Amino acid sequence: MNTPCAGGETSQPCYNGCFRSPFIVSDSNKSQNSSVSVVFGSSHDLEEATSYTLHPYTQFTNHEAIPSLQESYANFIKAYPPFGNTSEVDRIRAQEYPHLNLSNICFDYTGHGLFSYVQQQRFCPSTSVASSSSCPPPSALEPPFFDISHKPVNLHSQILHGGQESELESRIRERIMAFMNISEADYTLVFIANEVSAFKLVAESFQFQSNGELLTVYDHRSEALDVMMEACKAQGAHILSAEFCWPKLGIKYKKLKKMIMSKRDKRKRGLFVFPLHSRVTGAPYSYVWMSLAQENGWHVLVDACAFAPKEMDTLGLTMFKPDFLICSFHKVYGENPSGFGCLFVKKSSVSAIKDSANNPTSLGIISLLPAFRQTQDLQEELQSETSPPHEIEVVSVAQSSSEIVELQTSLESTLSRRGLSSVNEIECKGLEHADSVGLIQISCRAKYLINWLVNAMMSLQHPHHPQTGISLIRIYGPNINAHRGPAVAFNVFDWKGEKVDPLIVQKLADRNNISLSSAVLQKIRFFDKNEEDREMGIESRVCEVKGLRGQCGNYIKTERERNECGISVVTAALGFLTNFEDVYRLWAFLSRFLDADFVEKERWRYMALNQTTIDI
Repeated sequence: MNTPCAGGETSQPCYNGCFRSPFIVSDSNKSQNSSVSVVFGSSHDLEEATSYTLHPYTQFTNHEAIPSLQESYANFIKAYPPFGNTSEVDRIRAQEYPHLNLSNICFDYTGHGLFSYVQQQRFCPSTSVASSSSCPPPSALEPPFFDISHKPVNLHSQILHGGQESELESRIRERIMAFMNISEADYTLVFIANEVSAFKLVAESFQFQSNGELLTVYDHRSEALDVMMEACKAQGAHILSAEFCWPKLGIKYKKLKKMIMSKRDKRKRGLFVFPLHSRVTGAPYSYVWMSLAQENGWHVLVDACAFAPKEMDTLGLTMFKPDFLICSFHKVYGENPSGFGCLFVKKSSVSAIKDSANNPTSLGIISLLPAFRQTQDLQEELQSETSPPHEIEVVSVAQSSSEIVELQTSLESTLSRRGLSSVNEIECKGLEHADSVGLIQISCRAKYLINWLVNAMMSLQHPHHPQTGISLIRIYGPNINAHRGPAVAFNVFDWKGEKVDPLIVQKLADRNNISLSSAVLQKIRFFDKNEEDREMGIESRVCEVKGLRGQCGNYIKTERERNECGISVVTAALGFLTNFEDVYRLWAFLSRFLDADFVEKERWRYMALNQTTIDI
């Protein structure tokens, strides 16, 4: 099959994401999931199927005219028959994540968790369900399964020498390596406090040569990336960034290719930071970029923080083997469970990291320890039993990580002699659930849901759209696409063509029990100056509603300032457990903006509840 960008020449690689999706079932892997009988081999096939999901309708100008949930789901299943084979996900959601219901519809998270919600509740029953947009109660902030202790060590030393670790940490390490299909012979896993700390640690530890470079591929502003760039600048590295073509936000491939293949000493290249799709727009990026960078002397860091569960199986690490890989098990469904970031370092790339003499101690590396509360409770339980005193070694309250490990070792020994279960017997049910469903069903489910949602959004049109050319929803990035990631960036425009402040949309969604996020797009390039002026003129018209307060800011017209400010958007990210009702409820909520008085009605609604404004 020829890709759209190859011009019919299949020997030419496509640098802009038009590559065969690793999620598509081939003859070699159909045996893994024989229940999947229908697949879409191209974006054209998917577009054709998606066009029937709202049949016989093509657009809606009144929110009361959209079809019911039941009718929409029936059409959805007719268009995407394989979706019916993913019912195991719905069963897992109902049994293990009951807080994901009509009062808590979450589109504001990425990544995957180690533990299920019910599992956490059983361990810490005082934890209450919190809205994903609200601050969890204090009890929810306590680590339910283990504690985290910061290690005063640098990355080079950690990779070469490791250090003392609890049996619990060792087991979790093995479980994550197996889940992500990464060989311990090739990579070292370092536990990091969070995603930002991981990016900072790599930046501070990487051995930049004189005039070295940091080259990134991000179409949006990122706190972790900002921290990394500042750390690299402090070392004298030059910062380079890919640019993205309006309106689909595909990579401006000629420029990126030129930066990667610049005629200079390959030994002094630097670090290439690359996600396989944008976590904000869902735009896909080809594996070719990673391969091209390696061939031209770059060290490669793959950002996998936005990957879906089991998506790591598609990375083809045996073929590409990036030098660094970062993922996160930290943010899950608005709760604050025990979580952390993971940094995988290729063992053969340790020479690219500053040695101990030139690398200061970092606060980002952590140890995983048995929860001290759990260890204390177990110790007290053992002491309360009628057993010979010599069988139980009474240990004073531990104050350091080493003391906690010693306490745990003592209790482990006692438990073993008594035939009791270990404090390390922790089931990572979040990972087990993903393993039980499998890559193919997880990926197909996400692909159908995100493309249905994008199509449904585009069907919402203002009544006089043919004359005015104004749609209710503007999508940033790819529309219907078989290879897109499970995220969409958009804005809402009123009938006058003025943009509704993204933070107001986010807040109104929250009032309707739907949690969205906002982001800022950057590094966007237009075809010519006329298009740039026209499109940025549209983006600069933000409607102001008395009584509603946002913080979107003004859009500045000079190119330099605009690159710094970017375009503010609303974002929705679909997760492993997202179901059809979730995306339908989001669509139904957005359709209410077709009512020209919707925002004003909401203002009066909250004023009636003695609120003078809707605070963002």
